[in-house]
Amino acid sequence: MDQQHATAAAAPQARPPPPNGDFSPILTVFVLFLAVLSVMIIPSSSSIKNSLSILHQVPEGHVGVYWRGGALLKTITEPGFHLKLPLITQYEPVQVTLQTDQVRDIPCGTKGGVMINFEKIEVVNRLRKDYVYETLLNYGVQYDNTWIYDKIHHEINQFCSSHSLQQVYIDVFDQIDEKMKDALQVDCTRYAPGIEIISVRVTKPTIPESIRRNFEQMEEERTKVLIAIERQKVIEKEAETTKKMAISEAEKNANVSKILMEQKLMEKDSARRQQEIENQMYMAQEKSLADASFYRVMKEAEANKLKLTPEFLELKFIEAISDNTKIFFGDKVPNMVLDQRLLGNFLQRVSGGMAREGNLEEGPTER
Repeated sequence: MDQQHATAAAAPQARPPPPNGDFSPILTVFVLFLAVLSVMIIPSSSSIKNSLSILHQVPEGHVGVYWRGGALLKTITEPGFHLKLPLITQYEPVQVTLQTDQVRDIPCGTKGGVMINFEKIEVVNRLRKDYVYETLLNYGVQYDNTWIYDKIHHEINQFCSSHSLQQVYIDVFDQIDEKMKDALQVDCTRYAPGIEIISVRVTKPTIPESIRRNFEQMEEERTKVLIAIERQKVIEKEAETTKKMAISEAEKNANVSKILMEQKLMEKDSARRQQEIENQMYMAQEKSLADASFYRVMKEAEANKLKLTPEFLELKFIEAISDNTKIFFGDKVPNMVLDQRLLGNFLQRVSGGMAREGNLEEGPTER
């Protein structure tokens, strides 16, 4: 009996633990199931999910920001899965990569009072990750409404009010992009330094139909003027080309004529030099002949001088008379043939002249 009581007394100590210990794992699994179910069933863009969900996902290119009791927390999460307290903590993904905000239907009035409309202006911007908390604390999740959408409307109206329709639509339209970018970036740098404006793309504004037709007619007339100017330039170029060709042809002909003239002058100069050489040769030859003739005459004169003796002259005289074959008929014969006195007088004159020449030649020698 004692053993039975001892066994009975010890039996309560071997009882299993209370049922609370078995319920905690089931509760944990149930809570995880509800979290997964909330992620799968409730749409990702729903604010109810942000309030009720425990497990939430931050997409790539975004960061997660959190509010607790309406107060923005400094906790910033990276892309991936994260846990939060349901109903107490709300979260929003905030994009920190390049994004394009499209601002549509921006009416504005030009300096001349014409109403025009910009159908679409695209602003490429980015929120820096280091400035997410500061920017959302000051301007909220829809910070781009303040510094992009509303700012674009304001800047476009300021720009149009200070320019005419001609300037906005044609003259300075290519400068609007840069002006808008600079205006946005200046204010963002001053008041919201986390916002970086990359670029601004402005489409052509819509203007009244009547004015648009006038612009088209003006463009057609301008095109015609440009065509006429280009045609005139072509004609001027053709005329200039023709002139250059004529000048080139004239220069070529002048050069050819110059070369031919130089060739003729060279030929004439060569002929002149040849003629001078021939003349010099002829003069030398004639001089030689004259010298030879003079020398011959002088020598003959010297020889004749040596021959002028009374005997030789008498011989020549007799030979000359004997060669005369004329026969004279009549009572009287010419005295010249028979008159020896004429011959004697002639010989005396010759010998006297020779004597005087000899005296003249010997005179200078004696001195």
